[in-house]
Amino acid sequence: MTCILITGKNGQVGHELIRALAPLGELIALDRVAMDLTSCDAIQAVLNEQRPDIIVNPAAYTAVDQAESEPELAHAINAVAPGVMAHWAAKHGALLVHYSTDYVFNGSGTTPWSEDDATDPQSVYGLSKWQGEQAIRETTARHLILRTSWVFGAHGANFLKTMLRLAAERQELKVVADQIGAPTSAALIADTTALLIQRYLADGESGVFGTYHLAAAGETSWHGYAQYLISQAATLGFPLTLKADAVHGIPTTAYPLPAKRPANSRLNCNKLKRGFGITLPAWQHGVDTVLASLWQQQQTPQN
Repeated sequence: MTCILITGKNGQVGHELIRALAPLGELIALDRVAMDLTSCDAIQAVLNEQRPDIIVNPAAYTAVDQAESEPELAHAINAVAPGVMAHWAAKHGALLVHYSTDYVFNGSGTTPWSEDDATDPQSVYGLSKWQGEQAIRETTARHLILRTSWVFGAHGANFLKTMLRLAAERQELKVVADQIGAPTSAALIADTTALLIQRYLADGESGVFGTYHLAAAGETSWHGYAQYLISQAATLGFPLTLKADAVHGIPTTAYPLPAKRPANSRLNCNKLKRGFGITLPAWQHGVDTVLASLWQQQQTPQN
């Protein structure tokens, strides 16, 4: 049976990967204690012990603003650790699946970024993620690097859940309206990963390797995203004090943060469609599904 090792099992994507990849092989799902991504020796020791056929690495340092003051830690987890995994994968003939971000681009313009566009990260986080990509590409051909954006899910902390909490506490809210991207559910990322691994297991050396963009279809701003999810949550019956039309759009300059955010986070996913025949659903579908799941959780009595 195929042995699949998943890092970051408690993260948004890691949590969904356990569900999505379970039918494909024997899973070994690890948290940050079981695999210390700041230690090259610890990573190698775990891989030598488990000897996976496939390494799936959603674990990352994702505190975008905190990374500005902790560049060494961000670099260790996002750049060095993937390189260590890549070296092991190359030596043992394993596949490495790794996740990256729209932050590897500078966020200029309005055209969706393609995989071949020049990278130009503007933050410590973005730079560390790009360095991780490069370490993988330079070390092993047997890799899938999946760049995604604006990740959310029913599990873990994210923008959607923050907006729901604030919408139950406030009557007015200001949200950035000049950053554009596609909210992408962790479940969609995990399910797409499962399809890619299925193809790999079926076809072997079939040219599936490389870098792909994986984001939900369509686009919106953080402001539009917030308005939509609050409107949908109200329809479901969430007890909110905030109405969607009381969410006001503001420019990025009105909400300064330590790390620069991309104004243009659009990702062109045509390569994924051409290579695998995968058509990704609209971002609203993922939001609706997660809201329904959270609503159901609220209706279920806690033991």
